[in-house]
Amino acid sequence: MSSLEALRVPPELSARVPAEQRGSGRDDVRLLVTRGTDVSHHAFRELPGQVRAGDVLVVNTSATLPAAVNGRVGGERVVVHFSTRGEDGRWAVELRAPGASGTTVPRPGGPAGAVVRLPGGRELVLEEPMGGALSAGGALPTGPGLAPGRTPAPAPGAAEAEPVERGPVGAGPAEGARLWWARVPEGVPGLLRRYGRPIRYGYTERDQPLSAYQTVFAVAAPDGGGSAEMPSAARPFTAALVAELVSRGVQFAPLSLDTGVASAEAHEPPYPERFSVPPTTAWLVNAARAADGRVIAVGTTAVRALESAVDADGVVRPVAGWTDLVVTPCRGVRVVDGLLTGLHEPEASHLLMLEAVAGREALRRGYEAALERRYLWHEFGDAHLILPNEERNAPDCSSNAK
Repeated sequence: MSSLEALRVPPELSARVPAEQRGSGRDDVRLLVTRGTDVSHHAFRELPGQVRAGDVLVVNTSATLPAAVNGRVGGERVVVHFSTRGEDGRWAVELRAPGASGTTVPRPGGPAGAVVRLPGGRELVLEEPMGGALSAGGALPTGPGLAPGRTPAPAPGAAEAEPVERGPVGAGPAEGARLWWARVPEGVPGLLRRYGRPIRYGYTERDQPLSAYQTVFAVAAPDGGGSAEMPSAARPFTAALVAELVSRGVQFAPLSLDTGVASAEAHEPPYPERFSVPPTTAWLVNAARAADGRVIAVGTTAVRALESAVDADGVVRPVAGWTDLVVTPCRGVRVVDGLLTGLHEPEASHLLMLEAVAGREALRRGYEAALERRYLWHEFGDAHLILPNEERNAPDCSSNAK
């Protein structure tokens, strides 16, 4: 990805407020379309003209949590980012230091045993760095880590999905780990609802209400779970646009993947995340592929979940559990034909997935065009629809044997 990494996104191209505060509505963003190496420019409202009847848009229904809570470690003020709830009841959390204008900046991880005082007289205790529970390139953890001893488990009555390819998920040196397992008080969802706010990064102008971080597809989980950060690719959709797409014969297939806290500074690969592909979605995707329809994932989270549910024959199976799959050009994609996503930093690990879908040259041309036309980046920014050449050949990589 050296050619993309050489690109630089100037700070003024970071979307600082939601689209509806810059223009007329959520869908008032631009849409960059790459079909193979051909690039075209549209308004997002023109999406129905870029897809066709029989296509399936796979959307993530995970709701965004108000996952940032103020706290104190001794006399030090911190902001706790609640990332992921483990199977043993603990949460993976990131502690950050307060920054300017309500934002946060990185803080050294730990130390083990630190007590973080939370609002309402509650406390959490840092127990161990997440990097100690995950091994780079290994299987899902055993012992007290995330989803101990488990791989994605098929839904009742479904055939077992094949093991997913593992990616680099280590957190680095233990004491420098960004995420830590913490013993938390009971009722974290209630704590977040009362005292939390959406996670915000430094390129945004000000705090926004939680509603600004929910997509039209978000469904509240019965257990109060959800995503630490918004599955932002679906943000520009409105109910009216969804209705128009459906009226044109485009189908929507829901799944869920609860995103953890991203690394805004280090751009590390994602950690294991909880996901679910329901039977209806598996049926819709398989039926579309059998009828020569295209499967277009809305967001990298939808790609990760869907590709984690595909067996060796390319059939999507209903599955629920955890995935640490990292989609790379070498691994390739097995069921996703296209991707609707945002614009990512040139050094972001997400670009490996985009390259797996689009190809390197197509991605380079698209990003050069986006910079030239001054598209806006990040979760409140513009959108990118990738429709690769259907004739392209995937790389022949020995690590793609699974």
